[in-house]
Amino acid sequence: MQDAPQNPVPEKVTGIAHLFAATRYSSQGFLRLWHETAFRHELLAAALGLGLLVILGAPLAWIVAVAVLALLTLAVEALNTAIEEIVDHVSPEWSLAAKHAKDMGSFAVMALLFATGLVFAVALLSTFAA
Repeated sequence: MQDAPQNPVPEKVTGIAHLFAATRYSSQGFLRLWHETAFRHELLAAALGLGLLVILGAPLAWIVAVAVLALLTLAVEALNTAIEEIVDHVSPEWSLAAKHAKDMGSFAVMALLFATGLVFAVALLSTFAA
């Protein structure tokens, strides 16, 4: 006789129930990310940067551009964390492939941070030049 699985697979839901389930999954993802220091730093930097642009009266287009890049950065941070979790689960011992996967995820976040910082700097410069 087999024992019941420890973590049974949840039933698929459709219709409006799917919307509520997806919202719950996203909320759980956010709560998981909240434990990542990098995520909290990126969220704080985005809030401060966007707040500064609003206070300085930057054009709406610049505020939206920085907001979109900040959201993309947070999304890539989530993917990077997901990669790290899967790699650690599948390959608990050190491996070069695992290191490469983690390094590339980290690079993706860094590239978006640079892009966001560049657009933020241009937004500041254009606001002061106006």
